[in-house]
Amino acid sequence: MGTMDGRTIFITGASRGIGRAIGVACARQGANVVVAAKTRVLNPKLPGTILDAAAEMERAGGRALAVECDVRSEEQLAAAVSRAVEHFGGIDVLVNNASAIHLADTPGTPMKRWDLMHAVNARATFAASQACLPHLCRGRNPHILVLAPPISLSPRWFAGHLAYTISKYGMSMCVIGLSEELRDRGVGVNALWPRTVIATAALNLLGGEATARHGRRPEVVADAALAILRRDARACTGNFFIDEEVLREEGVTDLGRYAVAPGEELMPDLFL
Repeated sequence: MGTMDGRTIFITGASRGIGRAIGVACARQGANVVVAAKTRVLNPKLPGTILDAAAEMERAGGRALAVECDVRSEEQLAAAVSRAVEHFGGIDVLVNNASAIHLADTPGTPMKRWDLMHAVNARATFAASQACLPHLCRGRNPHILVLAPPISLSPRWFAGHLAYTISKYGMSMCVIGLSEELRDRGVGVNALWPRTVIATAALNLLGGEATARHGRRPEVVADAALAILRRDARACTGNFFIDEEVLREEGVTDLGRYAVAPGEELMPDLFL
């Protein structure tokens, strides 16, 4: 197993939720974390900013850099990558975590929502990977980790929220393509997806607190991500990992500690 000590992790959408939890988990292992997200000033409707996320990661034992970045902008991504390299000397890991969600049928999906989901999900995953790639190829045990589901062409995953599914599968297809494209360059490219719903701000779209009681905390995904990022990048690529399966491979037998409400029946996440 590799170490995270001194490795630089660039995480999109790391001001809250799963991205933030991954940053904290990496920071506990001595990583440098680049918090690349839009929220600099607290939004009363959403928890977390890039500044308080970076502060939490430094309290956890790592070094952190807060970079205001709209992942829809190539220019802002390029500037964020440049700042990260200038500050930490390089980039070893990219976590494509930023994602937009709108669960609606076709009549209920305004085109501005289609555009937002495709810009933040598929496009930004490609753009961030492209921007980080020159540095990853020089990195230490370099990985790209994408928060994306395994692809299934079952109509059930398309009928209820066609636009969202296409945008998330775009992220998944980036994993398929990049893992093969970068195989000979030693960059591991993998996807990670939760078995159950995860208690984040996005869950407000799926029933809020009532649904969260049947889910797990973001730390379950973060701990699985950490385990993947410590693996040998040359030997670990092209996989679609499920969080609890990764943890079981690591010898974790008590997944109950991640439950929001221990004892409640768990609700499977979308796409599983």
